[in-house]
Amino acid sequence: MDNLSINPHDYTASAFKKRGYVLLRGVLDSSEIQALRIFLEQSLDPLVGPAEFEADVGYPGAPQSRDVVGGMTPRRLLHAYSRSPALQRLALHPQVAAMVTMLFGGKGRLSQCHHNCVMTKHPGFSSATLWHQDIRYWSFDQPELISAWYALGDENQINGSLKVIPGSHSIDFDRGRLDRDLFLRPELPINADLIDQAVNVELNAGDVLLFHCRLLHAAGHNRSARVKLSPVFTYHRHDNKPIPGTRSASLPSITLPT
Repeated sequence: MDNLSINPHDYTASAFKKRGYVLLRGVLDSSEIQALRIFLEQSLDPLVGPAEFEADVGYPGAPQSRDVVGGMTPRRLLHAYSRSPALQRLALHPQVAAMVTMLFGGKGRLSQCHHNCVMTKHPGFSSATLWHQDIRYWSFDQPELISAWYALGDENQINGSLKVIPGSHSIDFDRGRLDRDLFLRPELPINADLIDQAVNVELNAGDVLLFHCRLLHAAGHNRSARVKLSPVFTYHRHDNKPIPGTRSASLPSITLPT
């Protein structure tokens, strides 16, 4: 356990630099959580697109195609920021914005590309996510981005909470340690030793996990009876630009409030 610094912001920055993630407890209150859940559950039935389906990703446990039973199970509701004012306020939440800005050491911006979504892990047809780094999705001048994972319900091993490997964001991985889809190869002894260091991140409803885009993380199946809803947004420094012509540059970023 790290010793607390006199300045809690100093401690948070130090912990993030060392571990690659920090946990913010109780960011959302019960009324905010309930309103968001109602809106998102209504967005799932009937489904309001755009969405990504479990069958699209091909992860372990996912249906083989959209044509089989469970094949139309949503995995992500895409373009979360543009879906409602409530999700816009969530993405620009002042406590999260202030923390992200502090961790960056300067003004931050919200990306509207990829991790601007709501993860929807359904019982029965949810897939497991293998060990990976989110930097594989991003094309920026610098591989320095931070994602905020909002829990709209308790998240634990039963419903497929995130697992992380502390400090893995600072490791430069040889290409051979990753498979063709850039997942960590667990059969390699060097990777198996690393996976043994993993910790399960259990969240209470209203908590937010901030994690570095190079932090190795994974998640299991949802074995509960309730859909797990987790809005996720990714941020970058204002002077860290997306590479022109890439997906990361396909939509304009939003400046965080100061």
